[in-house]
Amino acid sequence: YTDSGYSPSSAIIKKGETVIFRNESLAGMWTASAMHPSHDVYPEKGGCINSTFDACKSYATGESWSFKFNVPGEWKYHNHVLPTHYGAIIVQE
Repeated sequence: YTDSGYSPSSAIIKKGETVIFRNESLAGMWTASAMHPSHDVYPEKGGCINSTFDACKSYATGESWSFKFNVPGEWKYHNHVLPTHYGAIIVQE
């Protein structure tokens, strides 16, 4: 994550792989499932609001958060701190 947003903003991975979101910006990064502000599109329920795909807090410069994707599909996400920054993870079988 940079001051310009997620880079790359999208990725294609296999089911069961983990994506690491590293904050290299000067602002906070709170990665969460779309849609803002409910965070409930990713279907595995839990976490702090509605989905397990939710960092549940803002990460400072240099910190990172990782998430293991167990469900195939296209999963959009955003920075809860700055919701105009977003992307998508495409999870394949």
